[in-house]
Amino acid sequence: MNVRQLLFNRRQWTLTFSKPRRQECMRVAILLILSALSLCAQNSNSSDSPNADPPVSQDDIRIVRRASELLKSPAKWNRADNRQCPAEARTYSLYCALEQATKEISKKFEHRGAVMQQARFVIDEDLAKGNHYEHRLMDYNNDPKTTFTDVQRFFALLEERIQKRLDAQQRR
Repeated sequence: MNVRQLLFNRRQWTLTFSKPRRQECMRVAILLILSALSLCAQNSNSSDSPNADPPVSQDDIRIVRRASELLKSPAKWNRADNRQCPAEARTYSLYCALEQATKEISKKFEHRGAVMQQARFVIDEDLAKGNHYEHRLMDYNNDPKTTFTDVQRFFALLEERIQKRLDAQQRR
């Protein structure tokens, strides 16, 4: 379409509708565009919300048990987590143990997946109330006050929490 055709189409549109009608059409078009943009923003934010709370499954219990196995001794615990989890790792942080276990069991890791979110909630609500860690799993893992006993307790609380959620979901 060339410039002459664009001008002709604009003139034709201008002649077809009265000025108030054109203004009304423009308002509706702008409203539709803004609504679409708002929906896109909501959808993109909801999947990465720090408070996302997706439903749990039986696989999440298996993931917690496998992650606990990966961190079965203090020698397997990486106390300097940076949330980079190399495939050839011999030691694991809380985050990386859960990531590795998730990949082994469900073949797909999601940063805001159910087990990862429940793990964050265990730290917020049970193990480190009031600490307001920026990266809950990494910061709790790296906290000098966190002991290996705390790591074991973390997995026990996480499994218990997921089991309670699973039971509640099944009752609905």
